[in-house]
Amino acid sequence: MEEMKVMTAHQALLLEMLKDFDAVCRRHHISYQLFAGTALGAVRHHGFIPWDDDVDVILMRSEYDRLLTEAAGDFDPERYYVQRENSAHWPMQFSKLRRNHTACIEKYHPKDPLVHQGVYIDIFPCDNLSDRPLMRRLQFAASRAIIAKALYARGYETDSAAKKVFMQLCRPLPRRALEALCMRRGDDRTALLHSFLAAGKRYEKNLLPRAWLTESVELPFEDGVFPVTAHYDALLTQLYGNWHVLPSPEARRCKQHAAFIDLERSYTDYLAAQRAMRIDVCTRSIR
Repeated sequence: MEEMKVMTAHQALLLEMLKDFDAVCRRHHISYQLFAGTALGAVRHHGFIPWDDDVDVILMRSEYDRLLTEAAGDFDPERYYVQRENSAHWPMQFSKLRRNHTACIEKYHPKDPLVHQGVYIDIFPCDNLSDRPLMRRLQFAASRAIIAKALYARGYETDSAAKKVFMQLCRPLPRRALEALCMRRGDDRTALLHSFLAAGKRYEKNLLPRAWLTESVELPFEDGVFPVTAHYDALLTQLYGNWHVLPSPEARRCKQHAAFIDLERSYTDYLAAQRAMRIDVCTRSIR
């Protein structure tokens, strides 16, 4: 029997942020779903996976665009910063909602000293996948190049020589052309969607029937209620295998996304410490 869990202070803040995110989306009639480990937490734990430390949401590209263009201004600017994809100080291919006056210093040295590093929710887009198998593979290849370009610009650090070479090879490739190929905007009648740009590494795990993103149910998550795909069993099985069974106590670990977290002081207070910190390679087991 699962032990009674108590939220950490970090999780409690993430829940508050998720409630504010949900309120803005509902106000603008923007559809989204809890995704990945957050969806697993909602279904299996009715809240956070006790050993997880982040929140993931996913939106269809059209809804994602509306969130950034129509609704982002609804977030209280004193409390929140909407970190838009491929923007001046955020080169990544997805967006984040950041909490001002907090610190979530991750395990890398950013090239841009102005990047916001507050506590965050990940906001992922979901895109149209071609009905043609060869084009699907090309879309996946384009996504890998987009992510490599973004990681290089961000300051991603790795000991893998292959990753370093791939990032260098992708640097001169035209991002807009890659995005057009990967996203296929307007091609809304295909059977499948993909979440390649949601930082998914495995081709098969990121192929999603359209109904998985368009049909939702409301499930309890801690003391709130949030949308999850109505096909959550199929999604979670695809992502995690036998998700009903808890991992062994030894396997109940996750990559701590931050080298250090402060819920009361701004990340700007830690920039000098970040420049001096050593980067360690960590493993993650979310299931």
